[in-house]
Amino acid sequence: MVACSFLPAATQMIYDMGLQHLLHGVTFECPPIALAEKQRVVRYVLEGNTYTSEEIDRIFSASKAQGKSLYYVDDNVLASIAPDVIFTQDVCEVCQIDTHCTQQAVYKLPKMPELVSLSPNNLQDVFNCAITIGKALGEEEAAYRYLARLQKQLDETVDTLRAHRAPLRRVMIMEWMAPVYNCGHWIPYQVAYAGGVDMLSNPAGDSIVTPWEKILRYDPEVLVIAPCGFLTDRSAEELHLVTRVPGWDNLQAVRNGNVFLADYDLFTQPSASTLVDGITVLSHLFHPEIFEVPARLQSKFRTLDLQTA
Repeated sequence: MVACSFLPAATQMIYDMGLQHLLHGVTFECPPIALAEKQRVVRYVLEGNTYTSEEIDRIFSASKAQGKSLYYVDDNVLASIAPDVIFTQDVCEVCQIDTHCTQQAVYKLPKMPELVSLSPNNLQDVFNCAITIGKALGEEEAAYRYLARLQKQLDETVDTLRAHRAPLRRVMIMEWMAPVYNCGHWIPYQVAYAGGVDMLSNPAGDSIVTPWEKILRYDPEVLVIAPCGFLTDRSAEELHLVTRVPGWDNLQAVRNGNVFLADYDLFTQPSASTLVDGITVLSHLFHPEIFEVPARLQSKFRTLDLQTA
């Protein structure tokens, strides 16, 4: 079996299941270990450039309006790999290459690979994607072993919340800062597992632009800023986009020091393992008196220094 992954989350799950020996081609945004070991098949026309959040939003909006993709397939590399299966997605044409673009590339191949679209809407869908990957690679049992480990981790979090009768925290997960986007798809389910509720979210649906007036009325107890594609250092560079908004200082989360930056891959890279790690981090942010964060995840978030901001 020869596989290509055009989706970083699929690549991560393939590695998590110990099936990386079957993976030969990846996308430019895949985890570092994959980029070091595998050929890059999917590229990005803006690679190597740095843009602000507002510029990124304008570029992607214009590309979508024109029906163009910012991603492309290296046809020569793909032909040299000659994959049996390619994992792709249709959740977001902004964040990753989609199935339509993939189809245009594979039509040129002498041997047609199987295209497996992984397009989860909620958290259970993400877990099911692991099974889909395992089946496509002929290693279904590896997927079930992988999910059993993650389910145990989830069960421990839920049991701890129940044992302490922990109250639900009123939270907001911010997926983008300029303009502000709420969270959607599987992220509201992560929030629920961690002992919170995000009433501004869109469970199992797309994230959407959310007016500041609505956020100020909602007044979250905890605010987690995790823009798609940004690590905490990158988010910190653009905090002025939210901290200078009139009313920011009056938010309960700001007044109580409960504003956090978090790495995007805890939320908007939907591999089963990274999303469960996201739940682990959120449970600590919502209930620090109950949960500690494992050492391996402590670098994935930071408390916002409100005086500096």
